[in-house]
Amino acid sequence: MLVEVEVPRLGESIKEATILSFPKQVGEYVEEGETILEIATDKVDSDIAAPSSGTIKEILAAPDDVIPIGQVVIVIDSSGAPQASKKTSKPASNSKKTSQSNNSRSKAKTSNAERAPQVSSATSDGEVFLSPLVLSIAKSENLTMQEIRTIKGTGADGRIKKSDIHRYLKDRKYPLPEGAPTPSSPSNGAVRFNNPFSDFQPPAVSYDEDVDRIEPTDRMSVIIAGHMVYSMQTAPHVTCYAEVDLTNVVEWRNGVKQAFLDKHGYKLTLTPIFLEAIAKAIQDFPMINVSLNGTDIVFKSEINIGMATAIPSGHLIVPVIHQADEKNLFGLAKEVNILSDKARNNKLAPDDVQGGTFTLSNVGTFGSLTGTPIINQPQSAILATGIIKKSAEVMTYDGEDRIEIRQMMIMALSFDHRVIDGFLGGSFLKKVADYLEAFDSKRTI
Repeated sequence: MLVEVEVPRLGESIKEATILSFPKQVGEYVEEGETILEIATDKVDSDIAAPSSGTIKEILAAPDDVIPIGQVVIVIDSSGAPQASKKTSKPASNSKKTSQSNNSRSKAKTSNAERAPQVSSATSDGEVFLSPLVLSIAKSENLTMQEIRTIKGTGADGRIKKSDIHRYLKDRKYPLPEGAPTPSSPSNGAVRFNNPFSDFQPPAVSYDEDVDRIEPTDRMSVIIAGHMVYSMQTAPHVTCYAEVDLTNVVEWRNGVKQAFLDKHGYKLTLTPIFLEAIAKAIQDFPMINVSLNGTDIVFKSEINIGMATAIPSGHLIVPVIHQADEKNLFGLAKEVNILSDKARNNKLAPDDVQGGTFTLSNVGTFGSLTGTPIINQPQSAILATGIIKKSAEVMTYDGEDRIEIRQMMIMALSFDHRVIDGFLGGSFLKKVADYLEAFDSKRTI
């Protein structure tokens, strides 16, 4: 019996995935539950397990291919004994042959809407194949076919990947190829200003190969860089700051953290306390919890707060606390511990990093006084919390001033000025600070 393995659904907004590797090759025997496919999305890497035991009969893709969700990539023959003698070390070439012979099966499994779109050029060099993600980026950046055909693809068989598009946009040269829209006359009718520096080219990096060390950028760094550049180019960022007195919070947490661990089994950090204050403030100012879709504002019904978390590679990933406003402090602490542990051990599932509507980044963890965070698209705001420092502050009691040592922290809120103005952004940030300063130091656990 033949068992077809498809690219599984990896999250509500994910339409495709990139093939990383095939741990098992054609002719090898696999046990049910054994990893047979490693894939990646913009959010997370995933291992796909064999749905049944059997011999790998066909591999219908190659590493670096971008595959739509639901497309068949592996066929397992679940009948008979292991066929070790058929093992081969050339899955890539085999995949091309088998993909042709099984074209009818692929069509049956993949609808036209799921299949990567094909964009034909007017030249005689053949056709350019673009994945849905790459096509979306190309359209949003007004890239014409003339420009696309100048981009060197680094994927299988010269396929253009997302990183290739972002690399081209970063170094985009002017004037554009003939027929391409110019910044002063966009094809979509948007109003743009002439850029007097449009012909400026950044200086080339000079280096000595015998002295300087050169390393290729890893895949996750390329994805993160592309996401950050896209956010800065898309949303006009404004950052406002507030200083907050966390004396009550710090003293309460230090006094109950051991008892909290003993009672609930989870460490009590400051993160769930920050999340609680943010969720309350979003309820007061729901306009913070929106996304801009073209010219439409999407008001999110759920408050799903992402928390930037460091992983062993040094990168940051953003697992999401879903419906944070419906959880108490214990529930938030539990979620923070579980997601942080999964992130550190590379065990995050696609759904763990999907659906965020607001993001918290604790830059104070790295010793930073504060930061100017970049919005995590398609969200509209992100809050950075800095290091907590003891400071001599003037406190007023019954009209009299006196100096006290207080635990102070600076918060920075970056927001998309297309949908959030300064009054709303500043009011929201002040409300977060108010909730933190009003924290009940007699609160029970």
